[in-house]
Amino acid sequence: MKGFVDLQVNGYQGVDFSAPGLNLKQIRYVVETLRARGTIAFCPTVITSSTEIYKENLPVLAAAMEERDLAPHLLGIHLEGPFISKEEGARGAHLPQNIIPPDVYLYEQLLDWARGRICLLTLAPELPGAGDLIRKAVERGQVVSLGHHLADRDAIRQACQAGVAAVTHLGNGIPNLLPRHPNPLWDQLDEAALCVMLIADGHHVPKTFLRVVARLKGPDKMVVVSDSAPPAGLSAGHYETLGQEVVLEEDGRLWNPAGDHLAGSSCCLMECMNYLASLALFSEKELWLMGHENPLALIGKELDSHAFEAFSDVVFEEDKFVIRMDTG
Repeated sequence: MKGFVDLQVNGYQGVDFSAPGLNLKQIRYVVETLRARGTIAFCPTVITSSTEIYKENLPVLAAAMEERDLAPHLLGIHLEGPFISKEEGARGAHLPQNIIPPDVYLYEQLLDWARGRICLLTLAPELPGAGDLIRKAVERGQVVSLGHHLADRDAIRQACQAGVAAVTHLGNGIPNLLPRHPNPLWDQLDEAALCVMLIADGHHVPKTFLRVVARLKGPDKMVVVSDSAPPAGLSAGHYETLGQEVVLEEDGRLWNPAGDHLAGSSCCLMECMNYLASLALFSEKELWLMGHENPLALIGKELDSHAFEAFSDVVFEEDKFVIRMDTG
């Protein structure tokens, strides 16, 4: 294999896909940097933002996907928000002033700015208008995923009936304290058809949670994502990112002390895959399924194998993934 496929990349090494001034040079830098770290294709993710950011950044990302050297690596835009819950805990690191109710007209405008390049939409299904938006997005060929929400059993079931296919970062984008039952975790896990995306960086969810999900869902219904934030790949320190002050700890934990919540991940996908591999829950074949095949299947994409022929292989040696360097 030439590498992994990541459906949630907010940025990397200082580049923020949701920040003003995004340009082609920055996008190319992220593609090349992640490619050298084992991610051969990904969805640049734009989180809940102002109208001005959407109007500026979505066309830039769409233009990058038309560049010959970048097109094989950029699968489509993941729009995480703005149609999410404003409630504390559920909204996570998303700024409340930019969150809006589901709006089909606005979504059509976002699609237009993105030149139709949105392939994945994360929203809260309990909000008024969510059902209409889900059906419209699915009709237009986008995959809809549940995330940053407080939906009850009925809202989750209705969303699935409307065409929702996945859950974004299961176990995150949710309050720290939940009712014992029912709660959104159990209700989403109970939907057999839903594919669950998980941030396996060692910080977002504990090992025990990953083990339980693995037993219940199995590798066929699991996708590993990095949720890498703009400070990912940088040294420990204080940063301003996603509209807030965050701290990147020496152990890799990236969080907002003021809000006491995580602010994305500091890992790339290969680091997440190696953390998951260290738990000894899956075979090499199953790990590749969750880190390469399932992400592509979820969004209905195929890679152009010829575009990656010159790249080094990612191999599984001594229970971890490494990039095989060309010694020829």
